Amino acid sequence: MIDLLIAGGGPAGLATAIHGARAGLEVVVVEPRPTPVDKACGEGLMPGAVARLRELGVDVPGQPFRGIRYVDGLSGRHADGLFHSGPGMGVRRTVLQAALAQRAARLGVRVVRGRVETVSQSGDGVDAAGLTARYLVAADGLHSPVRRALGLSAPPAHGRPARYGLRRHYTVEPWSDLVEVHWAEHCEAYVTPLGPDRVGVAVLTGEQAPFDVQLARFPLLAARLPASPGARVRGAGPLRQGARVRVSGRVLFVGDAAGYVDALTGEGLTLALTAAGELVRCVRAGRPQAYEQAWRELSRGYRTLTESLLWARHRPPLARRIVPLAARLPRVFTRAVNLLA
Repeated sequence: MIDLLIAGGGPAGLATAIHGARAGLEVVVVEPRPTPVDKACGEGLMPGAVARLRELGVDVPGQPFRGIRYVDGLSGRHADGLFHSGPGMGVRRTVLQAALAQRAARLGVRVVRGRVETVSQSGDGVDAAGLTARYLVAADGLHSPVRRALGLSAPPAHGRPARYGLRRHYTVEPWSDLVEVHWAEHCEAYVTPLGPDRVGVAVLTGEQAPFDVQLARFPLLAARLPASPGARVRGAGPLRQGARVRVSGRVLFVGDAAGYVDALTGEGLTLALTAAGELVRCVRAGRPQAYEQAWRELSRGYRTLTESLLWARHRPPLARRIVPLAARLPRVFTRAVNLLA
């Protein structure tokens, strides 16, 4: 019997597959799209994510960056927080997914073209996508069909506006070796160096409007970018997605499917890669229910800091002070950056 059937061949699903194969489990991934799989993503790997990939034996080419810079979108005032534990890496999402897929294939992980939409559990197995396995891992994204099918999606938080992500690539030489986070009244723009002649710009916003309309809120940033990017815009959202639990019988959730707060701190991939290892450890030990507590402990810092920043972001008098405060307290800002790193 298959030990782990994984719904979703993105980074979270493939990292789980690699951990499972290295632990001696039989792993099958169900994914409807051909490799490489792209999606809206800031594409900046924090040092923790780089370390997790190295532990998995995954080598991804990319553009190193030394830290995070917060920038006032109108005045240009900024604060820099440099990493203490080594650089992060700007990596195109397609490159990351392809590298993980190649590593999984070398370890004998089988990928089946299909989609998991319905799930049937018994005392000793799970049936999904025409296959039977001891456990099903739902790594099927923000709007997880498995989470919905099992009735495990938490209702939207009352009074919290939905946020969305948009991403576009630009052919231009990076002007900084930091990931820049530009702050405007209702949105943030993340600039990630992805190569010697490419940057990615991701906008997080509470207002649904075209990318160019959002970018116009950052005149200093827009002036640095080519007028004709020649790249399509990818979008995602609403970003906040709640999950009631991470374990339901023989179904376990990882990555965005396990619940997501926001991309504001850039820690989604680090959490997904780390949680994948904990999930496999708990299954291997015959204690899948322990994964719930492990996930909560792993994600506590991410959830606390992200919720705190969102709380401030939604209060205009406080939001306007985020960058000035970071500039006035550089040691505090650097410490916060390194807690995430």
